[in-house]
Amino acid sequence: MALAIPGNRLLNLGIFITSVITIGIVLYMEHVMLLSPCGLCITQRVFVILCGVTCLAAAIHNPGAQGQKLYAFGGASMCVFGSYFAGRQIWLQNLPEDQVPACGPGLTYIYENFPIMETLSFLLKGDGNCAEVGWQFLGILSIPQLALIAFVFLFSICMFIAFRNQPQTA
Repeated sequence: MALAIPGNRLLNLGIFITSVITIGIVLYMEHVMLLSPCGLCITQRVFVILCGVTCLAAAIHNPGAQGQKLYAFGGASMCVFGSYFAGRQIWLQNLPEDQVPACGPGLTYIYENFPIMETLSFLLKGDGNCAEVGWQFLGILSIPQLALIAFVFLFSICMFIAFRNQPQTA
């Protein structure tokens, strides 16, 4: 008995559901476990959401082969960008203590007092707050390391969808 691989529509829906679960977990960590997200954490969330929304659009639209490739490459590109920011945060977390950038003001203060371009710059670069490891899964993997694993997983599925040779079915 061979295991049937679901069609692209179901795979895209699965990516969307995985993205929703991922965002649900980080919101639980923020609001229940009281772990404050840093700028890079928020940036990574944005790319998880963008990947999920792209794949939801693909599932709803259910285009032909060329359209599936475009959606899949779009979702994969969101994973690449998200991986970059997860990697940057992992790098910051592994810097020697004397090389960690200084901590900036809180995100609320930045949103309220700085122009949008400076706020975006802060979110994309990170600071000393991003270097703090506040929680680890099984005492081994930090949150950005888990995010990087999730981005690689979602990227792999997107690329599978892009390059699979299968006629479109529901």
